[in-house]
Amino acid sequence: MPEAMTHDFLLGSIKILILHYADKEPIFGKEFHEKLQKHGYEVSYGIIYPFFHKFEQKGYLSCEDACVKGKIRKYYRITEAGKGALEKTKVKAKELVEILYE
Repeated sequence: MPEAMTHDFLLGSIKILILHYADKEPIFGKEFHEKLQKHGYEVSYGIIYPFFHKFEQKGYLSCEDACVKGKIRKYYRITEAGKGALEKTKVKAKELVEILYE
């Protein structure tokens, strides 16, 4: 049970981090994967890309193709709806951390 709970928490954290990093600059899958690795998260692309696609469908991210070294790269950028969702989520995350560390 604890492993499943940790896994669910990790998935939620990844969603928040996607919006967080996309708010700073347009991001692409490999770059985001590397950022997660730097923070100690080992997550497969099979988890990351569906979140990008889901957020694009929800209107939280927009996608733009760019040709880099002869390859098409999809850059994701946060939308106004995504910024609103991120801000609400950050407030809730801060409240949770405060409760856990009272």
